[in-house]
Amino acid sequence: MSKKSLYSRRYLSPPTHGVLEKRKKMVMNKKKVVVGMSGGVDSSVAAYLLKKEGFNVVGVTMQIWQDEDEERQQSNGGCCGLSAVDDARRVAAALDIPYYVMNFKNEFKSSVIDYFIEEYKKGRTPNPCIACNRYVKWESLLHRSLSIGADYIATGHYAKVVLLENGRYTLKTAKSSHKDQTYALYNLTQEQLARTLMPVGDYEKDEIRKIAENISLRIANKPDSQDICFVPDGDYAKFIEENSDISIRNGEFVNSKGEVLGTHKGITHYTVGQRKGLGLSLGEPAFVTKIDVDNNKVIIGNSLEVLDRGLIADRVNWMSIEGLKVGESINLRAKIRYSHKGENCAVKAISDDKILVEFENPVRAVTPGQAVVFYDVNSYVAGGASIVEAIK
Repeated sequence: MSKKSLYSRRYLSPPTHGVLEKRKKMVMNKKKVVVGMSGGVDSSVAAYLLKKEGFNVVGVTMQIWQDEDEERQQSNGGCCGLSAVDDARRVAAALDIPYYVMNFKNEFKSSVIDYFIEEYKKGRTPNPCIACNRYVKWESLLHRSLSIGADYIATGHYAKVVLLENGRYTLKTAKSSHKDQTYALYNLTQEQLARTLMPVGDYEKDEIRKIAENISLRIANKPDSQDICFVPDGDYAKFIEENSDISIRNGEFVNSKGEVLGTHKGITHYTVGQRKGLGLSLGEPAFVTKIDVDNNKVIIGNSLEVLDRGLIADRVNWMSIEGLKVGESINLRAKIRYSHKGENCAVKAISDDKILVEFENPVRAVTPGQAVVFYDVNSYVAGGASIVEAIK
């Protein structure tokens, strides 16, 4: 078994000045860019910055709730609801750029909502924002944008698109480390990255708000959206009941020995690592360590039992590197959730689309359905995958 070094030129060569200059010339030779505008400050300033650079900017909001009544669209719409459309339209008018609303309801339903429900049905915890980024905000929007003559799409995400010397595109963490969104973007393809601009990645959040204030945008101090757009109240179980034929049944809380500890409200109410809302009094902190779908049981453990030394993941998407041959491994740093600070690990390919990850130190609550995203020493995204199971 061979192990590839983080410093291997074949895989993780940093961009040279010449490569960056070539990228800049390519961008400036292709002027038209469609900016996905959510009505928030980040995408609004992204549109402004690109126009300032000389691009022919077109603003687009992706509408996904058009069949609901106005009140529910307001509450459910998040970054794509009626208020988002109104705010984005006003910003586009202030920037003097064309603005359109595009209907992506079908794409959102099939790629995000259906996926979300199916993952919970399997006892996993999905990440709908990652699915939305890959299949709606990029795949669908990019396809439509190219069909109307655009050369690029752009967003207000906090990340940087980089062309490496090895010819591959990747993402680099944003200047604003606490706002960095590369974790949720690991699944973008090489073709999508080649057509993507992310101007906000070079700024801190307060710098973005200051730019918005300086150009008199009304949304300069608009709060960031925090919730999943289609479940704004956070009640995932209720959403699944109302939007599927899944029967949510009570079941047993059990410990690792199989001893019954209590009754749970249905597996869709829980996620691995969860501590609050269990309704158990065991004399010590209790955590969900596993969800047993076949037997409708939620396994409970203590703070040590929720630690994992590794994981298996599939649906791998390599970004800065071409990939690993079966049996090969590489040392990287992994994040297992958006808020995770990361842990050093060895990543080994165990099949064409499945990897084994072994952590240098145990990590807390590896959660099936979530993403594991890998970074190199230069803060480039090496790739990522969907977690299948934890290794104790």
